[in-house]
Amino acid sequence: MPNSEISTPIHDAREALKKYFGFRAFLDGQEQVLAAVLAGEDVMVVMPTGGGKSLCYQLPAMVMDGVTLVVSPLIALMKDQVDALLARGIPATLINSTLTLEEQKERINGMRTGEYKLVYVAPERFRSSLFLEALKQVDIALFAVDEAHCLSQWGHDFRPDYIRLGESLEKLGRPQVLALTATATPEVRADILKTLKLRDPYLSVRGFSRPNLSLHITPTEKVKQKYERLRDIVKHWQTGIIYCATRKKVEEVAAMMDEWSIKAVAYHGGMDEKGREEAQNRFIQKMVNVAVATNAFGMGIDRSDVRFVVHFEIPGSVEAYYQEAGRAGRDGEPSHCEMFFNYADTKTQDFFIDGSNPTYETIRDVYQSLLNWADSSHEVMASIDDITDRVGVKNSMAVSSSLSFLARQGWIERFDIPGKRIRGTRMLKPNVLARDLTLDRKAIAEKEKRDRSKLKSMIELCYADRCRQQMILEYFGEQDASVCGNCDVCRRSGVQATARAGSSEEMEVLRKALSGVARMCQKDASGNWTPRYGKGRIIAMLFGSKSREVLDAGLDELSTYGLLKSLGNPGLQQLFKEMEKQALVRTVTEGEYPLLCLTEQGFAVMRQGSFVKMQWPELHKTVEMTKRDASTASGFSEVELVAKELGFDEVLFEKLKRKRQELAQRESVPAYMIFHNNTLEFFTRLQPKTVTEAMKIRGVGAGKALRWLEDFLQIIREYKAVP
Repeated sequence: MPNSEISTPIHDAREALKKYFGFRAFLDGQEQVLAAVLAGEDVMVVMPTGGGKSLCYQLPAMVMDGVTLVVSPLIALMKDQVDALLARGIPATLINSTLTLEEQKERINGMRTGEYKLVYVAPERFRSSLFLEALKQVDIALFAVDEAHCLSQWGHDFRPDYIRLGESLEKLGRPQVLALTATATPEVRADILKTLKLRDPYLSVRGFSRPNLSLHITPTEKVKQKYERLRDIVKHWQTGIIYCATRKKVEEVAAMMDEWSIKAVAYHGGMDEKGREEAQNRFIQKMVNVAVATNAFGMGIDRSDVRFVVHFEIPGSVEAYYQEAGRAGRDGEPSHCEMFFNYADTKTQDFFIDGSNPTYETIRDVYQSLLNWADSSHEVMASIDDITDRVGVKNSMAVSSSLSFLARQGWIERFDIPGKRIRGTRMLKPNVLARDLTLDRKAIAEKEKRDRSKLKSMIELCYADRCRQQMILEYFGEQDASVCGNCDVCRRSGVQATARAGSSEEMEVLRKALSGVARMCQKDASGNWTPRYGKGRIIAMLFGSKSREVLDAGLDELSTYGLLKSLGNPGLQQLFKEMEKQALVRTVTEGEYPLLCLTEQGFAVMRQGSFVKMQWPELHKTVEMTKRDASTASGFSEVELVAKELGFDEVLFEKLKRKRQELAQRESVPAYMIFHNNTLEFFTRLQPKTVTEAMKIRGVGAGKALRWLEDFLQIIREYKAVP
């Protein structure tokens, strides 16, 4: 897809961006995604936490006809987003298990009549054939699947209800699909594409690198060491999340916070819904600054000033670790992530893997027990614990996983019992005995093998003496990932072994960085430099970031904006670390947030260019760009790269636009649904004569080629024939 130098004109979307969301410009990666969505393409987005995924479906909802359905896994997250949309005057609602049947009917009727533009739906709703039948009467403009990694058994947060979405899309007539996630390995991305059957999708994979995060893994032999280190981290960083592997450990650590007189909330799956919601709201609303939680906490948490994330024990996978660590520093400011590693803690993860991967024998025993227990309607009203006791297994997780497996294979159906927290089980084939079950033993074994492989990768990360972030980026499929210069391993090894005087080019870079700091400070009446921004914000400005914090503050209008983009974010982090070491800048911590400003020495170097001796970062970093099916490093196909060198014909462009408008009026569809302006631009540059030539251009899929392409090719042929 185009790099930052190529502007994609989305006029309607820009107006909606300002009118409904109050933003002046798109964040990094958003504009290209929105162009593809508004062009009618299926899209898959892998974008880091805090990158603005929600806007990728919220904004199109306001410029497309019909309703945008958003599948979301968490009730609390749905409510937060709907409340925020309503506050902006955007008609939105949700449908989940908290509603009565009558309330659901009312909202579905509102969807039919155009009362809502955005409707958040829990994935379990798609179990109901009645719900699907009702949706068939709704004009669905876009089907957005948030947290799409949940549909992959190979992902770190598998939700069985997500598996039904592919089948549900077929029943709904295959509306346009947008799949979004923050972390997905190439394996999980392939699963998303396959399960949702995305059609010639636009794939946007933004970089996983989080250069403002300092990743640390600390070996700990005893629990006492963990608490001593934890106390230091909380005291220094103050605002953050402490992840624990079990509910029991959450309560233990939360009690220790209380003993230290640190205000904290506890959050885990054993709490009732009201208690979890209250804890989450207290943290989000900054009533407390520390949350102690299991991995159930954090998805969709909208708090940008989280300064630390601590893992009290090792997580089960690199995906889980990085997603949870990534909840720190969403505002771009430096943040600390630390994991306490003791190999003995892996036993807890082994227990979870055993629970998530019941044996064939356990699945069969659970099924037989349900058959024996079922009433005349072939239903069992019992909790997981009751079934566990009856089957006689030690791990209740194994029973829960067995039920999920049997449901996916079509042997049973799980259903909600009104007014009760437990769910019922319905035998779909009650005449089939346990010994006659046909189960995919190969798939059972393969899933356990992959889960253990994920834990093995996590353990290897803990023992490795390599850059933490580099290893993680390689795990997610990024090639030639550079070292971060910011993790515990990089800090031990140093950017370079010895300091040296900078070259002329390096000194020019340094002076530009100092100039960037100066532009974001101000001089008081006494001539002293007064800081206004933190290091993370200054680095983001110099890098040319389109983050909301940069754009809303108008920092993109500074003369130094994007001045050091070629250095790359990791290089800028290293440079600023050295600038602090050499006392060219200083951090002021008297206010609410640490701020950065020039020292007199830094001002002198900026003005005079005197040479400085320090450890210099590598100057030229490649900038990662959005890519289309990994065709080229720039994101353009080879044909499109050639096209950028050809002239733009404004007369032909206007002719093509008029034809598009004519077709749009004739077929009663928005103009951008036919071909986007970006596609028309490539038509004018390349001037294809045949369908084969035209289909090499982005935005020309088989469906559009069959329906509309010939009209445009005819205009191009006639135009080229004019002498």
